[in-house]
Amino acid sequence: MEIKVDITKGMKSAYVAAPFDQAKEALENKGYEMISLEQMAQLRIQEGKDSFVSKNGNWTKEGFLYVPKKGIFLTKNSPIMKSAEKATECHRNGNDFYPTSKQVEKALADSCKITDKAIPTSKFAEEELTAYAFGSQAKAYGEFLKEAGIKNLNIYTADMQDKPFATQAWLRRLGYDSDLDGGNWGCSWDLAYDLRTRGVQKVTAEGGSQKIKMPNLQDILKFSEAYIAPASRPEFEKGLKKLYQ
Repeated sequence: MEIKVDITKGMKSAYVAAPFDQAKEALENKGYEMISLEQMAQLRIQEGKDSFVSKNGNWTKEGFLYVPKKGIFLTKNSPIMKSAEKATECHRNGNDFYPTSKQVEKALADSCKITDKAIPTSKFAEEELTAYAFGSQAKAYGEFLKEAGIKNLNIYTADMQDKPFATQAWLRRLGYDSDLDGGNWGCSWDLAYDLRTRGVQKVTAEGGSQKIKMPNLQDILKFSEAYIAPASRPEFEKGLKKLYQ
């Protein structure tokens, strides 16, 4: 299985075109981690709108969670990430992936409910979903897409079922308006196909590499709960959100 290292400056990145479980394992065995939406935004800004990473979509580490009577959520704790082989096998057999109750609970603990299906690129830092998805890169990525002629980020979802199920997040190429696709099951965009799965490393000054995980607004708000008094929290959150705009 070929691992294609196509970005070697700034963030080192590589991708594999293979079924999701095999591609994820191959990348991790070479020291890569699955790329996040925040890292994808940073990488596209770094490489430019005409680069391969901008002109081609790929799976990211986030997932979509569908919970009856609660709604559809984007989560950084995708149940599929811990059950890649099982989820891919479900798709091979023409079935959806149904997470356990514990996986659903964990996914909901770090998630954002999807209430809008189109978000203006000029408001990425202000809208809860794009601020959650792209973190520290939200404003810059919105401006990047706007300059590329993209006015909105569209979010595609599957139909709700009578029990919770999950899909993996696919960030489309700029030619498709860089839409965020979580409704991939039911069409050709499923885990069993030989689609691109991208991994990322950070190149250090010494020439080595290390995994990166940048805290986003939701991470900081969650971490600070134990340290900020309830009476002071509204003003604290208000001020913190302004820093991310």
